[in-house]
Amino acid sequence: MSEILVHGMEKIGIPCDIIEKSVPLLEKYINEIILYNSAYNLTNTSEHDELVVRHILDSLAAYPELADLVSKNGGNSDSPFIIADIGSGGGFPGIPLAMVFPQVEFRLVERMSKRCAFLENCAALFGLKNVQVINSEAERLEEAFADIAVFRAFRPLDKKMTKTLLRIIKKDGYLAAYKAKKESIVAEMTEIKAIVPEYSVKKLSVPGLEDSERNLVLIKK
Repeated sequence: MSEILVHGMEKIGIPCDIIEKSVPLLEKYINEIILYNSAYNLTNTSEHDELVVRHILDSLAAYPELADLVSKNGGNSDSPFIIADIGSGGGFPGIPLAMVFPQVEFRLVERMSKRCAFLENCAALFGLKNVQVINSEAERLEEAFADIAVFRAFRPLDKKMTKTLLRIIKKDGYLAAYKAKKESIVAEMTEIKAIVPEYSVKKLSVPGLEDSERNLVLIKK
């Protein structure tokens, strides 16, 4: 097993039993990305350790915050708890999160059909029964179909996209945006203050990326 991956997941605070089950799957996932990256343009690197740090661990860094939201809101309904990964691309953060949250239903939303084919193949290959791939633009998604919408390296939150994303999450649901510098977040959120008067910023600690500022922006509907 990759030490950099195991130690990174331990530092994030992911339980040992989940690490043990998910690391072999995550290694297979990394191999698939390396194999198909040039054909599908999935990430900006095909180097193993860089993929682990910049994509896998970065995706998993929000685990404590998301686990808290799932535990608070996931047990109050008979219907499944759904997290939608908007603009999933090569599956970040949706596939790594689906591996560590097997009790949660994940919807990977991606507009490019060839990337959807890659995501569907990954879900089948890794036996991820909690993953469904949706070939669609965010604007075409049905209303209130997810409890949480996550997105990473998607696009800045402008007024139009914020309204779209708020529409697709349920009442009392959350938008969870992976972002970088806090000063950029403040500037971005100031532009949409009329739509989002309140939000919170949670600092993310990504093992191996300690010198890069990473944050999670949480917006409650």
